Amino acid sequence: MEFFFAQILLLLTLPFLTLWIILRVKAFWASRRGPALFQPFFDIMRLLKKGAVYSTTTTTVFRLMPTVQLAAVMIAAALLPLPGRDHILSFDGDFVLFAYLLAASRFALVAAALETGSPFEGMGGSREASFAIFAEPAFFLLAGSMVLAGGGTQLAGMVSAFDGRTVLATLAVLSLFVMVLLEGARVPVDDPATHLELTMIHEAMILDHSGPDLAMLHYGAALKTVVVSALLVLVALPEGECTGWMRLLWTAAGTLVLAVLIGTLESFMARLRMTHVPQFVLLMFSISLVALVSVLLLP
Repeated sequence: MEFFFAQILLLLTLPFLTLWIILRVKAFWASRRGPALFQPFFDIMRLLKKGAVYSTTTTTVFRLMPTVQLAAVMIAAALLPLPGRDHILSFDGDFVLFAYLLAASRFALVAAALETGSPFEGMGGSREASFAIFAEPAFFLLAGSMVLAGGGTQLAGMVSAFDGRTVLATLAVLSLFVMVLLEGARVPVDDPATHLELTMIHEAMILDHSGPDLAMLHYGAALKTVVVSALLVLVALPEGECTGWMRLLWTAAGTLVLAVLIGTLESFMARLRMTHVPQFVLLMFSISLVALVSVLLLP
């Protein structure tokens, strides 16, 4: 039980550190100083202290969706099997709930965007839903390959299904890395630093949010990046050589390394043109499909 609470505390803290590392890495490559260590935390706290402004066209749904989005991501974080096979929330088929919780967070964003009646937010919600059509089946293809590889139907066993199978583990890591960029609304799928309505996806959906609602949405997006990054690290970690507290520390370290990679990628690569984003998202689907076929054909 203590380990489980330590896992939750770590996952709730990592979003601030992840955001800081991404900003510092981007500042380094741009020869700038970058923000202070606690700046992401101060930004969230500043939003929490402000009042929220609601449009007269919105209903209670608009006010509830930020809470729903954050709650869904938090529950998904609790499902991560950082303690190993003795995870307190582990059950048969928990990977389905994990995927549905990420989908629920996306639905909450889209529903709130449509509530405003704004054409720009509706456009962002439409793009988000369109890309999810390719991303969610890709995750289930990858999960299916893990199940067929002998990982069972629990995340605790699935993440170690490719241990000792370098090619399959590499394919899984690549597929999940694309998922990190997609779920976290990072470059090249989206650019969280831009505010050009015609080129935005995630930022377009939160234009009318303010105060605590905006704080929850920003934190939820960062937490989603951490959750998917941690899942990627768990797949890459050999289970037999890394258990208990060491597994928790390695997962945290791997998540921060991914933050460095994301910051470097955003420094050297521009956001893709909107017409090319579906092709990038299909890359995840293709890699997951190759992994599934490899499990079926290779001994």
